[in-house]
Amino acid sequence: MLVTLLFSFIQWVNVFIGTGGHGHTFPGAVVPNGMIQPSPDTRIHGWDACSGYHYSDSIINGFAQTHLSGTGGTDFGDFLLMPINGTPDLSYKGEKDSVQNVAYASSFSHQMEWASPGYYGVMLQRYGIKAEMTATQRTALFRFTYPPSCSEQTLVLDLDYNIQEQTNLAMRASLVDSVTISGFKSSQWWAYRQNLHFVARFSRPIVSFQVMTDTVMGSNGKKEPRCKAVIGFRQEKGNSDPLLVATSISSCDAEGALRNLLAEQSGFDFNKTLRNAQQEWDNLLGCIRIKTPDENIRSMFYTALYHAHIAPTIFSDVDGRYLGNDLQVHQGRKEEPMFTTFSLWDTFRALHPLLSITHPQQNEAYIRALVQKGKDGGLVPKWDCAANYTGCMIGYHLASLAADAYAKGYRHFSLQDTYDACLRLAEYNTNGIASAVPRWIYPYIMPEARRHKASLGFIPADKEKESVAKALEYAYDDWCISRLAMAIGDTARTRLYGTIYAQAYHNYFDPTTGFMRGRMTDGTWRTPFSPTRSEHRNDDYCEGNAWQWSWFVPHDVNGLIKLYGGRRRFTKRLDALFAAPTDMEGDNISSDISGLIGQYAHGNEPSHHIIHLYNYAGRPHRTQELTDSVLRTLYANAPDGLAGNEDCGQMSAWYILNAMGFYQVCPGRPVYSIGRPILDEAVIQLPSGRTFTIRAINNAPNHRHIRRMRLNGHKLRAPFFTHDDIEKGGILELEMTQ
Repeated sequence: MLVTLLFSFIQWVNVFIGTGGHGHTFPGAVVPNGMIQPSPDTRIHGWDACSGYHYSDSIINGFAQTHLSGTGGTDFGDFLLMPINGTPDLSYKGEKDSVQNVAYASSFSHQMEWASPGYYGVMLQRYGIKAEMTATQRTALFRFTYPPSCSEQTLVLDLDYNIQEQTNLAMRASLVDSVTISGFKSSQWWAYRQNLHFVARFSRPIVSFQVMTDTVMGSNGKKEPRCKAVIGFRQEKGNSDPLLVATSISSCDAEGALRNLLAEQSGFDFNKTLRNAQQEWDNLLGCIRIKTPDENIRSMFYTALYHAHIAPTIFSDVDGRYLGNDLQVHQGRKEEPMFTTFSLWDTFRALHPLLSITHPQQNEAYIRALVQKGKDGGLVPKWDCAANYTGCMIGYHLASLAADAYAKGYRHFSLQDTYDACLRLAEYNTNGIASAVPRWIYPYIMPEARRHKASLGFIPADKEKESVAKALEYAYDDWCISRLAMAIGDTARTRLYGTIYAQAYHNYFDPTTGFMRGRMTDGTWRTPFSPTRSEHRNDDYCEGNAWQWSWFVPHDVNGLIKLYGGRRRFTKRLDALFAAPTDMEGDNISSDISGLIGQYAHGNEPSHHIIHLYNYAGRPHRTQELTDSVLRTLYANAPDGLAGNEDCGQMSAWYILNAMGFYQVCPGRPVYSIGRPILDEAVIQLPSGRTFTIRAINNAPNHRHIRRMRLNGHKLRAPFFTHDDIEKGGILELEMTQ
């Protein structure tokens, strides 16, 4: 292992947090927003294979170039590399069926596995080979150290390997010159058409190159192509010089992949590349400096900050070209990369509000990228994967990102274009979607629910699945659109979206049960009804039940309180949520409902704001108690240290904000709710050069409550402060007590 003690922050990152349980993170090498993510793959199938790696496994299939971080859906695992000794066993073991490991896989031990930001290393026990990897934005650099007794060094490039039951459409591998190979792969899974080009260069000449092609019966009953390349190298007996492999990918073409490689890997200097990756991470992590006597908390905090900057990922080549959502190559600006891997349903809640504090310019770049994706493909994607409309999840949360950035004064994006893109999402219209987008996905990217919202005034449960969840998220997003409409001077839509659509949540509140419920076309409530029932994405809710979804009115908490009959009844109902039995009903209960305190589900995003609602109802001590409970019991410095999927930084962003002592309940309204700081001090380095410090005085594990709050020496009478308070710089002092 290459140990670094020169950097002050990365030493606290435990990249294995979330690789166990259902966190779905990967431990491999990556730089912030890196296009390429070289990482070990230990399994092929199952929900916990989403990142390709699970800590409970003991066999490595190889090292793929592409991975998703913490998602609940999966794709990628492209261009798997595996160093071996001798002749590889390439026999088909049923990768397209249920077998988790390929024939040439190797056992490994966590005792001989090392990882830190920008680095991964492991000893492959079957072959006695030490495999190491690091990365730049668009390239990976592998270092394979073979045993000195091994004169014939072999490397397998497996193109048909992938995570989950993906359909391979086309693939090829070819020899470019004595030290270079190229490859291409087209596949279909979460991304309905992922085209990816690959280039690899080696530190010593290739002495043999063999490509084996075949077909195999896929899970869809159709024959699929197979392609594996076996690359041979020779080393003098007794020479232990490692084989170095520089790789790059491109969504545009092979020439783009080669240009990426030449631009970011001028040689085979592994240690230099690693130092650069480490420095990049250390600079980023240094945006927040913390004080705590608890090293586990320190590790969880900086690991969370690390995870919060893996996605979205860069998706343009060094020359600015990128694959648009029309699946055509476009020329972008070299200095302004395009991005993909937008998990907006998750990340609008905490990740983007966090970035609006620490990296607002990056957040603006994400907004500009999303708007451009809408121009290319005809519609801004909800969940963008490799420039494909996955149709995954609900809402249209570009509105949230834009309204929040604008309200905080970060406006380096076209307001008109962004506003038009948001209206395009909110108002039912399937015209103008790029011809490359398959029609079967239209109901997912432009659901009929948006037509019903406008024509009926509500979304009927007998016509749309997830009707309540969609309606509540539309109400919030429409409120965000009204903020943009107000900024642009569109008074008619300011009223329509702000006072009619945004208030539509009232239609779903049943005062007799105290829950948000599905309404049928005739206006009656859907029956039978149970607030603990869950049928994963096949009921009135999205990855949750009535208990979890009845609180999603972030833009009008006071209005929600009134529906419950005032503060006392509201907080009594909140208490019931956290005290309820954790039992649920249903034949297909959503596996995303996890991290339960009563029926509060911290493992999934719809619950993430709920704890802070007590502040709005005059019971801040409950917000403080419950925040403390979540921070201390549902996060841990361990592989299974996340209560649910990491979800591209959302779970981590929640931890970062709440560990410092605050959270934004309603992105678009620049107000922060004060909770319970678990850190003694956090100093945020603002882009302006100023700092904002949150200091917990008399902090201790049993001091869960705030006795006194001061902002720049002035007493706070309510547990709230504004984004302007942060931007001005200063000190928030929270005096803790039992």
